[in-house]
Amino acid sequence: MRFYHSKNSFTLIKDTIYNLRMKKLFIYIIISTFICLSSFAGSDGKNDLSKKNNGEVKDCFETFNRGVFAINQTIDTLIIEPIAKGYRYLPSPIRTGTSNALNNISLVVTVPNNLLQGDIGLAGKNSARFVVNSTVGILGFFDPASKIGLNDYEKEDWGQTLGKWGVGEGCYIVLPILGPSTLRDASASLINYSGGNAWYNITVREDTHYVSDFDYYASRGMTGVDFRAKNIESFDNLEKNSIDFYASVKSLYLQDRKRKILNSDEITDTLNDSDWEEIETN
Repeated sequence: MRFYHSKNSFTLIKDTIYNLRMKKLFIYIIISTFICLSSFAGSDGKNDLSKKNNGEVKDCFETFNRGVFAINQTIDTLIIEPIAKGYRYLPSPIRTGTSNALNNISLVVTVPNNLLQGDIGLAGKNSARFVVNSTVGILGFFDPASKIGLNDYEKEDWGQTLGKWGVGEGCYIVLPILGPSTLRDASASLINYSGGNAWYNITVREDTHYVSDFDYYASRGMTGVDFRAKNIESFDNLEKNSIDFYASVKSLYLQDRKRKILNSDEITDTLNDSDWEEIETN
């Protein structure tokens, strides 16, 4: 139950909480940067494979990245993979509907990036897709938009837009929990926290009666579980057949990001290609 004594007081409290969150976020980034730089200074150059596969994108923080990658693998083994396997036991219509709803939410980031990349027609189609699926499709659980021709859907994010604008990837970096990224893509994800994600704005930043912080973080968590459930066998095969699993994941991630920025139809060799970008931080 909520009590409303003073609208201005609650607005002040809300703004204070938001500012504290932003300060914590920037502190985390600063600390991570210093850790990365110190790790770079102590890099031992082990595993030349990781340096040869990706040409232009340097693994400046390899020692740090490998450490985070190992931690992420442990978390995946103990928590994420078991949840993903359990998720697979749900009836197919529920899993399909969940995936549809998550894809529908992602359109609030895709459409602005369509516009920024100059794809006006695609932005219009994706906007129509969002309206149709959010209404007739019951909050995106169903996908009637695809049945009427609004099916040219490709996810876009702020990192892809910066790439389109010619901003270089910077160094490769592995983020805790979130996984593979680059300095460009990780930095671009900060746009979410400064008003660039409508779903984040109405859940975390705004005081609404219908959605809350939990809805945003639950959707992010379910996106990860959905991605992992679709790619259990792919990850297992990749790990089993890789001389260096870390290097293989890095290579696939960078290949896929490059393909998406170029809007290429080339298929990445491993993983469910339509969902690989879910590892992103947007």
